[in-house]
Amino acid sequence: METEKRKSKGILKEIREWTISLGIAVIAALLFQNYVYAQSEVQNVSMQNTLIAGQRLIEDKWSYRFHEPQHGDIVIINGPESELRLIKRVVGIPGDVIDIQSGEVYLNGVKIDEQYVKGRTFAGSVPIPFTVEEGQLFVMGDNREHSMDSRALGPISRSSIEGKAVLRIWPLPKFGALKE
Repeated sequence: METEKRKSKGILKEIREWTISLGIAVIAALLFQNYVYAQSEVQNVSMQNTLIAGQRLIEDKWSYRFHEPQHGDIVIINGPESELRLIKRVVGIPGDVIDIQSGEVYLNGVKIDEQYVKGRTFAGSVPIPFTVEEGQLFVMGDNREHSMDSRALGPISRSSIEGKAVLRIWPLPKFGALKE
């Protein structure tokens, strides 16, 4: 009888320890995904040929806490500018002047080399040339003829940037870091 009580207490103690350990692991995983790295899926064609619908990415939510987005970064946008989460490329940062002439983008008066772009770039409803103000970014999709971006939505608030797409994990043949 005494032995059965010890066994019963031992089993309950082990169950409690496992429950606490699993609970801590689940909480740590959720915190990690919400604040450090997360998985995202490309939903549309606005970033072709760089990213294609159905591809899965790893999003870095952490590094923009220490530095600002840079030209060429591929960012995930989740804010009031659009009902959808968007994936776009940073073209302009605060202080930049964006101009579009003859299907080409000029940054501060200099034509930028955008080898990743598909199609020609046309101005949208935002008056061009456009000066990016503090706390804003000017973003565009790589598939310029089929992208809902800053040309139509206007500048994106820095606070709407959820993170930076850093790694393509699916499909496996395309696995690797995302480059500018």
